[in-house]
Amino acid sequence: MTAAHTPLDHDFYCAEILRQTDELRAHLTGADLSVTVPTCPDWTLRQLAVHVGGAHRWVAEIVRTKATAVVPQERVPGFAGPEKDEPEALEAWLAEGAALCADTLRTAGADQAAWTWAGEATAGFWSRRMTHETVVHRADAALTVGAEYRLAPQVAADTIDEWLEIVTYVQAAKLAPAAAELRGPGRSIHLHATDAPGAEWLIELGEDGVSWRRGHEKATVALRGPLTDVLSVFYRRLPADSPQVEVLGDAELLDFWLQRASFG
Repeated sequence: MTAAHTPLDHDFYCAEILRQTDELRAHLTGADLSVTVPTCPDWTLRQLAVHVGGAHRWVAEIVRTKATAVVPQERVPGFAGPEKDEPEALEAWLAEGAALCADTLRTAGADQAAWTWAGEATAGFWSRRMTHETVVHRADAALTVGAEYRLAPQVAADTIDEWLEIVTYVQAAKLAPAAAELRGPGRSIHLHATDAPGAEWLIELGEDGVSWRRGHEKATVALRGPLTDVLSVFYRRLPADSPQVEVLGDAELLDFWLQRASFG
């Protein structure tokens, strides 16, 4: 894999965790928390929020303790959600978890060692991961309540970068059977954001696995549209046949990718 862009700054990610959680909380205000999330049908809106807030607390505990192995969820204070059922308690619990996560990560610094499931065992991995975990699940909440969902271009582009890095890592480490199928000669996918200069990617499925780079190049199939919508399709939060995007070329290859790169 080669990429022309580097991740954003650790402090930026720490602040973005707070920003994205505030947006998520806004989506929850006045909403029916018992409704099913269409893009995560095993969860209600409340369960989605608890998943995000639990993840924030879990990462904070990993980084705070400088863990060298996975921390069991039952050892994470407050992981299961607020004690009270009221919507106000859930919103306050989410804010508290995001602040705990961001403050712990900021205090640790990007280079502090901490267990992760990926190759990079640092707090910096977690600041980026928790930013994009919150970004994508905010999309779930927005879709559920019918709210507008838009991201700053640098955040949306970095979310795509990170997901491509995860896919290539998972495939190389043989962590997911589906990822092993993402190979074969002469096939490629081009992502093209029409509203953000430079936000373009070429993903190649070679015999040795997935590789990718930023750039404008011909491909077997192209996915074009506003950057947030391209990201939403890529993360399976928007269908590829949505009128908000355009698919040019071999649509079956794009579907093949989306079905096998959805293990996260």
